[in-house]
Order: sequence, then structure tokens, then C-alpha cells
Amino acid sequence: MTPFERRTNACQKQLQDHGASAAILFPSQNLYYTTGFDEEPSERHLFFLLPATGKPVFVVPDMYGEHIRDESWVTNVRTWSDDDDPLALLETVVDESSLEIGEPGDENHLLVDDTMWAQFTQDLRDVFPAATFGLASEVLGPQRCRKDSAELDALREAATIADQAMEAIRELGSSAVGMTETELATEIETRLTAAGGTGVSFEPIVGSGPNGAKPHHGHGKREIEAGDPVVLDFGTRANEYPSDQTRTVVFDGKPSSTFVTVHELVQEALETAVETVEPGIEASEIDSAARSVIESAGYGEQFIHRTGHGVGLAVHEEPYIVAGNDRELEPGMVFSVEPGVYIPGEFGVRVEDLVVVTDDGYERLNHTNRGWACE
Repeated sequence: MTPFERRTNACQKQLQDHGASAAILFPSQNLYYTTGFDEEPSERHLFFLLPATGKPVFVVPDMYGEHIRDESWVTNVRTWSDDDDPLALLETVVDESSLEIGEPGDENHLLVDDTMWAQFTQDLRDVFPAATFGLASEVLGPQRCRKDSAELDALREAATIADQAMEAIRELGSSAVGMTETELATEIETRLTAAGGTGVSFEPIVGSGPNGAKPHHGHGKREIEAGDPVVLDFGTRANEYPSDQTRTVVFDGKPSSTFVTVHELVQEALETAVETVEPGIEASEIDSAARSVIESAGYGEQFIHRTGHGVGLAVHEEPYIVAGNDRELEPGMVFSVEPGVYIPGEFGVRVEDLVVVTDDGYERLNHTNRGWACE
């Protein structure tokens, strides 16, 4: 049995526990998670009907039929041509006893993909006028929070690739001085690909000097100067799963003493928070551990974002490491720990690693130098 089929079976059990008749997915990360089929949404109706009991079925355009049969474990694939009415086919499929979600006029409770386009959601409401609707994250969210062994292997590989790229970027040293942020971002993408990554998991952040004080600056035309702190936040994908790590470095020259102090503080906050990770504690406790270190040094107002976020098929997903989140950590959860201090007009410092909750503690996925010097 493939990991995708195991996940689908687990989802069906959750649907039963939630009293839902079915989940209806469309091209999305949820669809890949359950079937192994990866595609961008388009104007054509492409649905995966996952009943609480019975065999799931794809209802897809003709052009995707063979593709899905090759890539997915699902064998029940029904297709429609461009001169057909896809909703008529959907109604026919629903009427079949093998789907076991009742007639279109029955009072089903259906969970639709959270990212499903409004056009398709409305069409489903027309097909199921008596149904109530919820979001697929009701069942898939908690399930996706806990990564299985295949997912963890992919996340480890993506993190290793990002680490290799970061080491290569550090080795640029003084040659990075004079480059624009955008030029360095392009170099990062090149290094990620050379290390075996697939694209970037998000637009690289290269925040030099005062731009580093903007947590999601991106990159621009500013040239990196000697002594500049540079926030480097980037990742790639391996087998569809992303990496996400941050280091704040100085390529050449001597930074200010204030920067050195703040960098040491942020590193201490990172270590304190990571060492707090273990199953059973609340996500908010990780945030509190990092924040208390920074607040005690007088920089609490400059720590302007949560401490971390879950990482899976999406770069940002549950669990969120933020004050007030009482969700207990469980083995298999993966999230970032990324404290930061941002001083407008001067510099920013952020250092980030990904961690996995294990049965008795944590596993760190990033292992490169966390200091600021590039020697």
C-alpha cells in the first residue's frame, strides 16, 4: 500500500468520526497528499470524491484520465470531454452505489477543499442542494500535522539541500560585497538547484542592512556593503516537500557592536526554544521560551512576529508556534523556530531551524553554522 493510499484510508476514518459523508477535493496540496496527483487548478472541473465509506473516485477532464491512472493509486477514474456537462457526470457518479454518499438531494455533510475556487464550490451546492458544507481541513488538517516516514524523509532531504546551499553562499565572503540583493537571490536559487533541489519553496529573502529590519522584505536593488548584516531566508523542495531556514550573516567587514549583541541574543532565544520542544507541551510554550529571552534583554517590542509555523506540503501550515495556541505537540509534527529582532532603519536578525517532534524530544533538521561571521 502506498503512503497516499494509507493517508486516504485514515482520512475516511476521520470522515466517519466527524459525521461527514465525503470530502471533495480539487487540484491542491490536499489532493496530492491523498492521491499523489499534482496539478494546478484550471477552469475545468476536476474533483476527487472521497466518501466516508466506499471507494473514492476521480471525476476529471479526458485530458487528465491517463495521467491520473499513471500517477495515482486510485483506479476509479471517470472522465468527461469538453462538449460534455461535467456536473451531469458528477451526478451520475454520485448516484452509483459504490460511492455511498447518498443521493444528490439527500442531507449530506460534505467537506470541500479549503482552497477550492468559489466557482466550483457553487457548482457543488447546485448538485447537492440539501447538503451542508464544511472544510476538508476539519479532517485533513490534524492528519497533515503529523508527518509520516515518507514525508519526514523528504523534509530531511530538502533541509540538507538548503544547508548545502547556505554553506556555499557563506563561502562567497567578500565577493558578495557589491552584489545587489536580487543578484544574491539569483545566486541562492542557482546553488539550491546545484545541490539537488527543485526550485524554491518561496521567493528568497535577502535583506541587507536596514532592509533586514523588514521580516518579509524579499530582495531588491540595494547593494550589499562591507559590514552589512544580511538576513538570508530561503528553501527548496525535495519530493514536493519544502525546506525553510534563515541565517543572518556579515560577508565582509566589521558589523556594529549592537548587531553582535543582538545576534547572540537571537541565537540564545533559538537554542532555548528548540530545547523546550517535546511531545505533550503546548505550541505556545515554544513561543514563550524564545520570547522570554528576547524580552529580558529589552528587545521584546522588536520581536514582531510569532516564533514559528508548521512546515509540510505548505511552507506555512499547522501547528503555529504562537502565543495562545494551546495545541499539544505530538510526534511527527514539524515546524520552524525563528526568533528575530528588527531595528527599523538599522538592521534585522533572524535565525531559523526546522525541528521535528520525536517520541522523547526533538530532531533538528538544519545543521549549518548559526553565527554571523563568514570566515
